[in-house]
Amino acid sequence: MTRPAWSEVPKEKVDRFAAIALGEAGELAQRILSEIRREHPHLRLVEDGSGEPMALVGIRRAIEGFVHNLASGAGNPRVPPEVFQEFGRGEGRDGRSLDSLQATYRLGVRLAWRRFAEIGQHVDIAAPAMYELAESGFEYLDGLVEQSVRGYAEAAARRAGERLRLQRQLIDRLLVEHRGDPAGTLAERAARIGWELPRTIAVGILVRPAREAVAPAVEPGILLDMESEQPRIVIPEPCTAGRSEMLRRATAGWSGAVGPPVPLAAAAKSLRWAETAVRLVEGGLLPGGEVLHCTERTEEMVLLPSAELIDAAAHRCLAPLENTGPAQARRLAETLLAWLETAGGAPEVAHRLGIHPQTARYRLRQIRELWGEVLEDPDRRFEMLLVLRARRLRGELGADGD
Repeated sequence: MTRPAWSEVPKEKVDRFAAIALGEAGELAQRILSEIRREHPHLRLVEDGSGEPMALVGIRRAIEGFVHNLASGAGNPRVPPEVFQEFGRGEGRDGRSLDSLQATYRLGVRLAWRRFAEIGQHVDIAAPAMYELAESGFEYLDGLVEQSVRGYAEAAARRAGERLRLQRQLIDRLLVEHRGDPAGTLAERAARIGWELPRTIAVGILVRPAREAVAPAVEPGILLDMESEQPRIVIPEPCTAGRSEMLRRATAGWSGAVGPPVPLAAAAKSLRWAETAVRLVEGGLLPGGEVLHCTERTEEMVLLPSAELIDAAAHRCLAPLENTGPAQARRLAETLLAWLETAGGAPEVAHRLGIHPQTARYRLRQIRELWGEVLEDPDRRFEMLLVLRARRLRGELGADGD
């Protein structure tokens, strides 16, 4: 915008100021770069096609652009975007923050202003106009930073995209069936994203709560593939203290399942258990709305996927119930399950089922009449226990205490 005090400076003084400043632009840029190098010795300087440091080119163009705008009275100086966006891209590509780059910009503006103040004094420009000039300089600095932030964001997004691509490739490779030690084939891919190969691993499947759901904020080291229809998650050293609770917090609101911890070479097996659990969730046999851990659902994971085997066994070991009515068959099956689980008598069964002890005794007599000596066989009792527990899990029998 137009600044009142500067607009009142006679044109011949403005022209003299601009001529001196432009004449010294190259030398001033070199001095600024030397000071930047002194204060930031680790700064990496990239050269252009002619072998000249791009930083020097950028500083010179910034000075010249500022002075030209100042002399023409065109308002706020236009920042040359190309070079300063490229500076930001360079920081983003190398994975550095913009802090050091912004520090060099501030140093450059401070040194340039020092020389501009000397030129203004030499040309006899009034102090209020020079104060406005200083204010314009800091606005110009904001513009330089803004251009660099744009370049940085572009490079950071590209770098993040490349890392995600490499991460997905690593996950794909992890989940291939391995024979022998997989470390050799995985080490190079893992090194590309700075991932240390773990000894043990757990693999999970996530179910999106919504199509545009934000990815879970998992801790560094946990691999997440959000590109799959059902996102995959790879957890290194899953038994590390606190990791399970962290994962619960990070995946709040999501459904899914995490397979059991396995050696690195067996990652595909952990995935298969997670896939099985997710199918059970989708079938309504396991609860949704949370990410389940298969190791905490051992009974369901063993019995529910074996429906065909369980049903075949049920046809044989529960055959005595076929000649009873549906309601009676259910009551006797629940009583038999309570007796098998408590290994007690009528009082324990009654307490477990919430019925009168006399009712429990009556039902147990019926059970002994129906099964006879089979109840004395430990293997048959175990088989009946599995069948009846599977039925309870499927909702065909009452839960404990129902």
